[in-house]
Amino acid sequence: MAVPASFEEKDFLSCCGSTTFAKHMVTASPFSSLEHAISVARDVWFNTVDVNGWLQAFSAHPQIGQQHAPSHASQTSAQWSKGEQSTALATATGSSLQELSEWNVRYWEKFGFVFLICASGRSTDEILAELKRRYTNRPIVEFEIAAEEQMKITELRLAKLFSSKESIPSTTDKDSTMFAKKAEEDRISIIGGHVTAASESPVGKSIQAPARTRPPITTHVLDTSRGGPAAGIDVLLEVWRDAQSRPEFGASDNGGWVFQGSSKTDSDGRSGQLMSIVDNVTPGIYRISFNTGKYNPRGFFPYVSIVFEIQESQKREHFHVPLLLSPFSFSTYRGS
Repeated sequence: MAVPASFEEKDFLSCCGSTTFAKHMVTASPFSSLEHAISVARDVWFNTVDVNGWLQAFSAHPQIGQQHAPSHASQTSAQWSKGEQSTALATATGSSLQELSEWNVRYWEKFGFVFLICASGRSTDEILAELKRRYTNRPIVEFEIAAEEQMKITELRLAKLFSSKESIPSTTDKDSTMFAKKAEEDRISIIGGHVTAASESPVGKSIQAPARTRPPITTHVLDTSRGGPAAGIDVLLEVWRDAQSRPEFGASDNGGWVFQGSSKTDSDGRSGQLMSIVDNVTPGIYRISFNTGKYNPRGFFPYVSIVFEIQESQKREHFHVPLLLSPFSFSTYRGS
């Protein structure tokens, strides 16, 4: 039987350079499994760590293409960063490294933090193309994308942490090696599922998803005109319950929408609980609406509604629906 894993604050700092994150992870430990640790880590990173904590974590990473980590990064973190960039460095040429360095500078000047990407297995050309693509983002959009990339890196490093600390039964050297290899394969499969949101489990092994620590559907509103969170916006969540039809573009709903929950965004722009915390969200068509007219009476939109569908295969996933708002436009994308 596996013994619950317990770690120190410095261990979690090697996974994510935010001291707030590390302290909360220590408080939540020991963890019964890697999956348990990842579930808690995602909740802490997205719902507890503030903007300053995100920036602190970003600053612990070296620029892509550089092997020297910042001085305040731990030795373990520096070693992991070097390993994560190994494919990029192996595929780099003098000219591509020079171009990458120049774009790193441009990115920093625009956004104020290092370009962050889960670099494991990516070539220099792939990373450079992604850097150029993300450079066109608005700062507030790019900030959230960087936070998502940090979480991917954190999940991979938690797997390494568990691998380094997990006790392996004392048998023959051959058996121990095989056991360790199998355990590592299982961990990689688990992490791959979190990073790609895939629903398949590793062959021959049924993985039980951890219990949720937050509702399946959440949102976050950012005001691009102010460059920060939009607090005090009323949010409404509904689900389509008419079994005879689906909501269609241009057609009246005929009372098909059913109230699920409502809340108001807090000082960080995040809504409160819009629905119950359940392991399996009911598949269907959902609508989340924002009372933008009350937030900004002089704005162009009296309210904004976003309609999306959750499939049967997605019922264990988390759906984060961020809204990027300005006086005369808005945008959204599927978060995590």
